[in-house]
Amino acid sequence: MTTGVRRRMAVEQRRDQLISVALGLFGRRSPEDVSIDEIAETAGISRPLVYHYFPGKQSLYEAALRRAGDQLAALFVEPREGPLGARLLRVTHRFFDFVEDHGPGFTALMRGGPAAGSAAGAMLERVREAAYEQIVAHLGLARPAPRTELVVRSWISLAESTALLWLDGRQLARREVELQLVHDLAALAAVSAAYDEEMAGVLGRMLADEPADGPFGDLVGRLTALAPRPEPPLSQPPLSRPEPRLQAQSQAM
Repeated sequence: MTTGVRRRMAVEQRRDQLISVALGLFGRRSPEDVSIDEIAETAGISRPLVYHYFPGKQSLYEAALRRAGDQLAALFVEPREGPLGARLLRVTHRFFDFVEDHGPGFTALMRGGPAAGSAAGAMLERVREAAYEQIVAHLGLARPAPRTELVVRSWISLAESTALLWLDGRQLARREVELQLVHDLAALAAVSAAYDEEMAGVLGRMLADEPADGPFGDLVGRLTALAPRPEPPLSQPPLSRPEPRLQAQSQAM
């Protein structure tokens, strides 16, 4: 947002302002399409003053990435109280808030545009690790087994790819996509539970603490409705007793 009037700021204040401005611009468009002149104009300062605080656009982009990484990592912090399904749904909702607010920038970052580079890769790994640690803690595990780690990390990758696909056309209601992502974690856990004792325990706790109207309860209800109903057994006709005449004939023989 353009300030309109230039005003003096302390060094850290000005740096913070420029990072915020850059993050907003990089979020709305691909970083390659944002110029230093536009950043300066939006911040209400001169182009040389931008270079006074940052050597170039790449260094400003990397600073904005670090800020975005901090914001993304914070999205996964959730009090460990109440049913797990509701907690995960709140986390997923905040994640999609960020995705929607920074759509083009998020897309460019996740698809590795020319400006991404190693700084973007490092930021993404930091965010993924923060998300992993939070989800594992919500599952009530201190040291997850390899199969559990596979499930959680797969779900984080699924959340990223789902967000990108949703941004492309927004063909489904956002709330539906958020709920489906929570259901996806339960589905991954259910498949893994068939092979792994730890995940079987996790799945049991997930469902035991879930109210009927919660996300996991909703999933169980949907799956139950899809299950084919067993057909009643065919009724057997009663055995007919021989007629007295035939019975008498057979006794006479």
